[in-house]
Amino acid sequence: SPAALPGHLLRGLLPLLNVFYLERAEGAARRAGLSTQPIWRKLWDDVMKTRPPNAESVTCWRKKFLETFFSNVLHGVLDVSSDWRLNDHHFSPLLHSSQHVTQLTLCNMLQAVTELTAEHNQKVLENLSSSLQILKFRHLLSTDQSIRRALVVLLHRLIHHGSVSQVSMYSWPVPDTVLLVLILSMSAGYWCSGKVLPYRSSPCGLCREDRAQGQEPCHEEEHDKHQQAPQAEVNGHGADIPHSSAISPRRDGPSPNALCEEGSGEASCDSPAGSSPHCPSQGLRQKPALGRRRRCPRRSRGTYDGQEDLYDFVFTVARENTLELHEHNVTEGENADNCTGSATGSPCSSSAGCKKRGGSAGTFSLKTAHRFRSVSTLELFSIPLTEDACRTLSNLLSSWESLENLVLSYNGLGENILCVVSGLRALCRRPRCRLRLLRLSDVFSHMPCMELVRCILSALPRLQTLSVSFDLKNHTEGNRPGGNLSCSETEIPESSLEQLEIRFPREPLHTALLLPVLRASRLLQQLSLDSAALPSPRELEHLLQALKEYNPNLKKLSFHDVNLADHQKEVLLLLQDPILQEITFSFCRLFENCTTEFLSEIINTVKRNSTLKSLKLPGNRLGNHRLVALADIFSEDSSSSLCQLDVSSNCIKPDGLLEFTKKLEGHIQQRGGRIKFTHLRLFQNWLDQDTETAQEALRRLRAVCSVVNDTWDSSQAFADYISVM
Repeated sequence: SPAALPGHLLRGLLPLLNVFYLERAEGAARRAGLSTQPIWRKLWDDVMKTRPPNAESVTCWRKKFLETFFSNVLHGVLDVSSDWRLNDHHFSPLLHSSQHVTQLTLCNMLQAVTELTAEHNQKVLENLSSSLQILKFRHLLSTDQSIRRALVVLLHRLIHHGSVSQVSMYSWPVPDTVLLVLILSMSAGYWCSGKVLPYRSSPCGLCREDRAQGQEPCHEEEHDKHQQAPQAEVNGHGADIPHSSAISPRRDGPSPNALCEEGSGEASCDSPAGSSPHCPSQGLRQKPALGRRRRCPRRSRGTYDGQEDLYDFVFTVARENTLELHEHNVTEGENADNCTGSATGSPCSSSAGCKKRGGSAGTFSLKTAHRFRSVSTLELFSIPLTEDACRTLSNLLSSWESLENLVLSYNGLGENILCVVSGLRALCRRPRCRLRLLRLSDVFSHMPCMELVRCILSALPRLQTLSVSFDLKNHTEGNRPGGNLSCSETEIPESSLEQLEIRFPREPLHTALLLPVLRASRLLQQLSLDSAALPSPRELEHLLQALKEYNPNLKKLSFHDVNLADHQKEVLLLLQDPILQEITFSFCRLFENCTTEFLSEIINTVKRNSTLKSLKLPGNRLGNHRLVALADIFSEDSSSSLCQLDVSSNCIKPDGLLEFTKKLEGHIQQRGGRIKFTHLRLFQNWLDQDTETAQEALRRLRAVCSVVNDTWDSSQAFADYISVM
């Protein structure tokens, strides 16, 4: 046993162990005061043969290696027989490494799903249900019925009975509607009902345990109690299953068993595959088909084609969304209704439009669907969402009380974005709503950015972080979504917003439109404005006045790609602010018309500011001589508390960096070595023009502070720039 060995023997033994024994010896090595990190790092270099992204931030190479090892073996990328350190007949590679997997990516045709749900990998799935927190889907393709059945089992185990808190989907140019809604609905806590699974299979083991203990969680509050205990330890909070009459079975309705007996005297609903008292036949009330009774499926019928039921589910969700949200709008009568879907002509306002897409009679209703545990973060990147998909998502969101973070990026929403906001508004009305972060980004903006921001904040006053980003504008005054839809006069309630990021599609920044948002966001701590055009010199002045009046807690202010060459007075006012701790001027052409006097004023202003901790100036044509001048910020007579300085992409050459370093060293020596400066960022500068001088400058700088730079090829970058001109 490694634990019985003396430390000096164990030190020599550890590099000779394969990954399985090395992992088992981790405890003994720790007790002996030995670190296995160098060994795991060498294993990574030898086996993976790639440099991981953000390698400098990896804190545990053991976990990093075993997590990647699991994924590569699962997808058939890594042959364990290729290296003696990976192969041992006493161990299963998947089983041994699964307990270290906190995030997993499934891709293409989901072949890995079949492997994970295979009978011989039950223990692997059990380990993943405890360890896995982030589940990602990337580059998905259409799948056959057997893989969809396996996916339902996998999601049920990892989300409904597991600890997965985040589901992310990436790069799906032509999404399969059935597969997309299956993933979304199960992430929201719904069990995909009907014939998705073969009824001859046994129910989920955890659900069977509930049944054996006599638990019949037919109502949401009972299910909450069942889920809260095991999940509190994993997620750090109680159960996140919504409690709402909109999704709970009716208390006065017939029992599920009664419905089964009504359809067939001998058929039983006790064990549809993967189900339990939580699952379809007992947690969902069927709508009877016209002209005949809906019979409970018999086990003897075997496997069914699940395509029909999933399509029915898609359109049932979309159809129910319209009536529920419309009822909320009418009864509450909020002003925000005008801008989030209740106005005539808005995407979700036409009930007829939803009804005509409805599924056939006999489909399951979300109103009576039983809810399992659901995830707290949903991210969709580069996945086009159709109008029906947006309705479906809107309805799922309307009761997704566990949802804390929603990211929708490049989904081609267009005017359907208001349909999504409508669902979020219904969610926000629930007292147990946890939504705190919303990020929306797309190519085209179908309404002015500030109008959309006002709509969102009117509908979601409890948001803490809001990010809205568009590349191009595609709206005109006479062609707005919703016809008479207008949020410009909507009163914004007091907001909990702490962070606001807006990327304008080259729109003019009219401070008058931003003022109501700032006035309602008294708790705002971070503001980022990107690609905004300032129509007049006074706009920035008005903005600064508004920030000072309405947002006294603002700590971070960022401008990116905003031309500030002619706003030197306002820039100096910002640098004098006694509250701001971080200021970013990124690609703002700050020094384009810079005079020696203006540069001196910037340096003296920062020297007198004892509050400012971080100053970021990437892409501002700083050059060598201005960089050298900035070293005076840290002179002996300075009261500056500046800790971080970012001068990336500023055409800095090695000789200029070396001169800056020497001047900085002189100031530090004059101050007796006492300086608060700790971080310098130097990305994408011309340091490759004289490697020897650059290395000397970096070596001397690293003795003073932490330096982050890259091996940027300036000549190649310039050639690439010329090639696309």
